[in-house]
Amino acid sequence: MEGNTSMLEFHILPFFMKVENKLYIFNIVFFFVIYFIGILINLTIIAVICLDLHLHTPMYLFLCNLSIIDICYTTIIIPKLLYILISGNNTISSTQCFTQIYFFFLAATNEDVIIFVMAYDRYVAICHPLNYHRILNKKICILIIMVIWISGAVNSSLMTSSSLKMVFCSSVTIHQFFCDDKALINISCGGNEMFYIVLYADCLVFALWPVMCNLISYVKIIGVILRIKSKDGRSKAFSTCSSHLTVMVIYYGSASSVYLIPPSDRYKLLEQILTLFYTTVVPILNPLIYSVRNKKVKSSLCKLVG
Repeated sequence: MEGNTSMLEFHILPFFMKVENKLYIFNIVFFFVIYFIGILINLTIIAVICLDLHLHTPMYLFLCNLSIIDICYTTIIIPKLLYILISGNNTISSTQCFTQIYFFFLAATNEDVIIFVMAYDRYVAICHPLNYHRILNKKICILIIMVIWISGAVNSSLMTSSSLKMVFCSSVTIHQFFCDDKALINISCGGNEMFYIVLYADCLVFALWPVMCNLISYVKIIGVILRIKSKDGRSKAFSTCSSHLTVMVIYYGSASSVYLIPPSDRYKLLEQILTLFYTTVVPILNPLIYSVRNKKVKSSLCKLVG
């Protein structure tokens, strides 16, 4: 089947498509509920931040963008997966597959960068509180958001274009619940050289570098917090960072573990479970973590509901 990639059709084969009908129906209900809850929670966070003028600050602007990215994450994957589960037709054209890859990389890149930007926001707020509104003024924040989405689009275009050079000889069955780049590599028989080059550059710029910067930021933040004499002051300063730190650990930990798993049939089930977690569950956890631990968000939500 070597030849023009645009003429190919792939077959999505999630691990849960091989089970009996009762569990099959459970999977449909499960993913529908996950998608509905994720969209509802993230839209609620966006509405609360947009409607409450007290939340029109850099921190909540970035949180609002995180919710938008999380909505994109689940929308890229779950609707197509639900269609496959309901119809039983697991065929996906190459155009649909690479379109899904493009928007997946767009969301993934944006999430990496926005988490880094939110760490920088906490660094400025705690380490340079007097200059916070000067460093992160309205124009700078808008510029940062534009850079995030533009860099995400450029990186996604490079990743997708390099994926298009892959050659598929025999197998076109993707052992994943969406078109994933790692799953495509496992079934390709050539043309991977350019993709690996772009992938390594992507990992360096949008994975390793943001993680290192986040760690450096939190080392400095913890140093400043420990020098605060007041116990209440230390507690308040740490509480403003704990939510973001939790989100960062969950996202980077689950995402990196997927790509560190060796390409082997023994680990296919584990790989899909971890991928399922960071692409569908984490987008729900992010707004919950911020809203549960943030008094301003909870107060604004109560006002909105009331």
